[in-house]
Amino acid sequence: MIYLDHNATTLPFPEAIDAMLPWLHHCGNPSSIHATGREARRAVEAARHSVAEYLGAEAQQVIFTSGATEANNTAIHSALLRQPSKRHLITSSVEHSAVLAYCDYLEQHHGVEVTRLPVGIDGSLPMDALRNALRDDTALVSLMWANNETGVMWPISEFTKVCVEAGVPFHTDAVQAVGKVPVQFATCGANYLSLSGHKFGAPKGIGALIVADPERFMPLLHGGKQEQGHRGGTENVAHIVALGAAAEQSKLQGRTRWERVAKLRDQLEVRVAQRFPEAEAHGVTVLRLPNTSNLYFPGMDSDALVTYLDAQGIAVSSGSACLESALAPSHVILAMTDSYERASESIRISLGPASTNEEVQRLVDAVEIYATLNA
Repeated sequence: MIYLDHNATTLPFPEAIDAMLPWLHHCGNPSSIHATGREARRAVEAARHSVAEYLGAEAQQVIFTSGATEANNTAIHSALLRQPSKRHLITSSVEHSAVLAYCDYLEQHHGVEVTRLPVGIDGSLPMDALRNALRDDTALVSLMWANNETGVMWPISEFTKVCVEAGVPFHTDAVQAVGKVPVQFATCGANYLSLSGHKFGAPKGIGALIVADPERFMPLLHGGKQEQGHRGGTENVAHIVALGAAAEQSKLQGRTRWERVAKLRDQLEVRVAQRFPEAEAHGVTVLRLPNTSNLYFPGMDSDALVTYLDAQGIAVSSGSACLESALAPSHVILAMTDSYERASESIRISLGPASTNEEVQRLVDAVEIYATLNA
């Protein structure tokens, strides 16, 4: 299998797996006061410090979650509860479903008003659009750091400055950015930052929410006093340890490996342009993640193409993995282009550090064969 779907999930670091395995056999509950429990607690806190150090945060600002969906929902929930008189949220039309679906729910069942900012054809979000949408009753602005389908990155620090001036809290879904580009919580200006372990070298089922002011944080999950009272439920020690190890490895390996990936991604797009003159890559005129290419192949149904490539042993996607089973085109490309055709005829290729020139060439060759078969 040639795996080119790393934005959906990526392989864990071997060091993360090695770190977590002993804790699958360890029976200590981090909340227990006996020696076995204290041992588990030390492991959790060590991982918390590793994640905090990697992301430029304080350890007490890190709240472990089951993943980014919970982290995103929790950030929005906390912001609304902190300011109960404010019932307006701002997000964008191209957010991950973990944000959009929760906003839809709040709008339909709790009377919250949601502004979904449109984006340009290149995937950019004008600063004035955010500035003009802010209101006195805005409880939170939630905008992603990097888009999971196109890789388009937004100037989060500039967005947060606008929100600070207006006195409005800011949340960023940084799931795709963490591990690929520099992310520093202390300097970005956000009040909340979400991340997911399985996007940067930890297993599935673990994530975190970074909170600027944990003293005023309002939890979504109520129960015991775990996570400093910010999230009820016994901590998933093994996965938390793996997340800490993934953070350490990401810091050690730095950006060099992604510079190589960016060059490979650019080569992919050059080869596609040579073979398919009518094809287009989305978001190429703005800053993107180094590994992501979203390609429009006119006349090729994206789901059919993805299915064909899968049969050839090549894994790519037609959009977000969380919506892959839905019989609908990419909401991101649709929002960018206002074209159902483009949204239905675009695929996402997301490379990883181990992706090779030969794999990229096989992908391009396979797409050409598919085009010939369906001409």
